[in-house]
Amino acid sequence: MPVSLQHMSLDWGRKPLKHRENTQAPRTQSRGGVMNAHNEVRVYVRTRPTAQFAQELIECLPDKQTVNVRQRKISRKGVLNNQMSSWSFRLNGVLHNISQEDVYQQVAHSVVLGALEGYNGTVMCFGQTGAGKTFTMTGATESYKQRGIIPRAIQEVFHEIDNRVDHTFSVHLSFLEIYNETLVDLLGSVKGGQTKHCGTMAVVEEPEGGVSVKGLSLHPVHREEEALNLLFEGEMNKIIGEHALNKHSSRSHCIFTVHVESRSRTLSNATYITSKLNLVDLAGSERLSKTGSEGQVQREALYINKSLSFLEQAILALADRRREHVPFRQSKLTHALKDSLGGNCNTVLVANIYGEAAQIDETLSTLRFAARMKCVCTEPSVNTHIDPALQVQTLQKEIQLLKQELSFHNTLANQAAVTYEDLSEAQLAVVKSEVQSYLAGTLDEITIVSIRQIQAVFAQFKNAFQEQEKQLKAQKSIVVKNTPSTLSMSDAKEPVEEMEGANRLSVPASSQRQSVSPSSSKGKKVKESSRKNGQGNAGPGDHLTMTQSETEILVPPSAAETKKSPKDDAKKRCDTPPSKMEAFEVYKSERGHEINRILKENKSVLKERLAQLHNLTGVINSIKRDIDHMRSELQLYREERQSQGQLVSADGEPVLDEAEVTLLIKLRRAKDQYRQNYEELLSTKAEVQYCRHLVDQCRMRLFSEFESWYNESFLLPDEVLDIFKDGGPIRAGLVPVDKALALRAPHCTVYRKSSMGPDTDKLKSLATVTRRGR
Repeated sequence: MPVSLQHMSLDWGRKPLKHRENTQAPRTQSRGGVMNAHNEVRVYVRTRPTAQFAQELIECLPDKQTVNVRQRKISRKGVLNNQMSSWSFRLNGVLHNISQEDVYQQVAHSVVLGALEGYNGTVMCFGQTGAGKTFTMTGATESYKQRGIIPRAIQEVFHEIDNRVDHTFSVHLSFLEIYNETLVDLLGSVKGGQTKHCGTMAVVEEPEGGVSVKGLSLHPVHREEEALNLLFEGEMNKIIGEHALNKHSSRSHCIFTVHVESRSRTLSNATYITSKLNLVDLAGSERLSKTGSEGQVQREALYINKSLSFLEQAILALADRRREHVPFRQSKLTHALKDSLGGNCNTVLVANIYGEAAQIDETLSTLRFAARMKCVCTEPSVNTHIDPALQVQTLQKEIQLLKQELSFHNTLANQAAVTYEDLSEAQLAVVKSEVQSYLAGTLDEITIVSIRQIQAVFAQFKNAFQEQEKQLKAQKSIVVKNTPSTLSMSDAKEPVEEMEGANRLSVPASSQRQSVSPSSSKGKKVKESSRKNGQGNAGPGDHLTMTQSETEILVPPSAAETKKSPKDDAKKRCDTPPSKMEAFEVYKSERGHEINRILKENKSVLKERLAQLHNLTGVINSIKRDIDHMRSELQLYREERQSQGQLVSADGEPVLDEAEVTLLIKLRRAKDQYRQNYEELLSTKAEVQYCRHLVDQCRMRLFSEFESWYNESFLLPDEVLDIFKDGGPIRAGLVPVDKALALRAPHCTVYRKSSMGPDTDKLKSLATVTRRGR
């Protein structure tokens, strides 16, 4: 049997609860009176107007902040009666016999303004059944002047949005009901809502702090009328019932939430603020021994009293600073209000009391809860966020400005040729050639140009090392396989010496020179001459012979490249350059093979997308013609039916014949097919546009790289090619031709416009030849 909680308040002592002095630091206020430091929850008491107000038991002092309550002693307890008979409660305000407008101005005005500035806010009404909580929060529907806090807050929100032209606002609404520990979306039947998480509704913790309700719909609103319509729709879906103290009693807790997002129109930064305004109408507590509720009403009262008891336990834990754990998860109500109780929120409580003598016990329980709530401290702060998309745009602009500033600085420092973009394929080829020359020993140092060039150099070093390891492994395996056929086994040490000879052959020439001491230069020449003749490093007593094919395999690429002389490269250049058409075909099959392959693949994809677009266009046109034909047939059916007289059913609805119904079904299906194919057509058009862009990009890259290759291979003078050869001091593609010739002189390290000399005419002629060739 479940325990029946007949009253939500617990007696925590026999002494009356006294008001605590405020030992907090002075509080500061911002615009609209919103607290932005450590605040106590503001608590107000509102009395329900009644003709039988117990003035002899409830006294509201003139300071409008203190309520004194007296209670008659029960005579049946005997002569020794230690029952307390008087209490005094000091709160933030007493709302006695005042209008709805005054209630809103004192209670919710500052909280609503704070929500527009980025502070979370909560206004909740607490009290017994029939004390006027729903009237305070929602108001009376029959009178505009009697509207409550929620409609007045909606009006002020949109009024402030219209006045604040320097900001753009977006407002979303949600309406949650907690009925018998079950979460219900009161706006779930309204179309146009946005659900953050689908599935069963549940209260979940947010990663950045706070709580949210999974499955609760958010509805965007742009005008006050739309918000009020959603409020009325939710009020119609609320669960209410007839009670002994109230004919229209709310049997559930309701939380109406206004989500506000604000962005500045004047500032271009990516920051924006959000806030959440919770307007809570709690269900009323009751004593079952007095009301005598039965059946479903009794079951609802048990759930209500149970959740309000858990709420009071959470309030007591928050008020006790020695407590480390606060039991928020005991009920759905406390979990949903976690960020409103003692968190990042401006919280206001309105304690509604029924000022009749018969309800004095419930009045004392409500005032005790209000006094405990006043001891809870909150820490409101502005909810500032950063938009990732706008932040990326801002950072991209900043990077572009820094690049321009760095380029300007390099220009002033005579370093205009430095580039900070990704290296092109031609520049990477030059870096690879420099690294190979440096490893071969023909280049003493590599000129540092930029950070990206240094990274490319290290990458080439890594590739050379990995390639060298592969060659060593391949050479060892080849030597082991060919040992029986190519070696004479005269000594047991010959295989070991053969392996050592293979290792020595795979070492670059620069490494061999470093391993030989200065006194052994003669021996070094003998070893180099023996290697050029295809012999290994075998000693005089070794019988080591190698075939010509094995020698070619064991000789590293760097040694083979050192055999080439500049005269061989000069012979390869034709006296008369070929036509560009012939050279272009050669380029596509050799150096530009990869980019040409990518271009062909992109063209093939583009062709497929164009064919798909053509087919979709034909299908859509065909469906459109069918729709027009069916519409004309339907029009004929309707005209014929009107001419013959409309058949009407018993309910007064028009009767359609079978052929017309079939035609309507076909028309609906055709419209669905048209809509699906049209969406696919739009998607295919976007793909075609993207593929065309890729094809154009590949084609332009192929042409530009071919022009560079053609000029370097057939049109540049020999003097320029000597400068750009492997191991030269100038990098091809990074320095103009005339400046490269000027930098070639050993006595001139920096090219200056004012330098005049015998090379000036040569520079001009070379530049002219280069431009004419291009």
